[in-house]
Amino acid sequence: MSYGLGAYKKTSVQTASKEQILLMLYQAAIKHCKKAIQAIDDKDLAMKGESIGKLQDIVIELSNSLDFEVGGDVARELASLYDYIMYSTTQANIKIDKAPLESSLKILNTLYEGWSQAVKALKAEKKVK
Repeated sequence: MSYGLGAYKKTSVQTASKEQILLMLYQAAIKHCKKAIQAIDDKDLAMKGESIGKLQDIVIELSNSLDFEVGGDVARELASLYDYIMYSTTQANIKIDKAPLESSLKILNTLYEGWSQAVKALKAEKKVK
């Protein structure tokens, strides 16, 4: 990665809102999940392991950021989904099977779309006030 691109990415994360960071994390998780699926297709075990590791790191970060006092049932449901993704990606890594990754990708895409809509609604609400 060039210095300019790295500096840009670092600055964009440092200046992003919590909502933007959440969406960035989902985008990165989706990217690494797709990379892992492609690596299995390509029989590239090193890339599979690296991509799954990065995906799991992101899911752990998402899980650690849950606030159960504020989020209540939603936070508990998200925690369950993150646990499922961790289990599925571990199975995909051990069995070199892309099916659990495809299942995780569907969940990640659904969550990303949901959060994207929520962020748009929040921005629209702030404009009205």
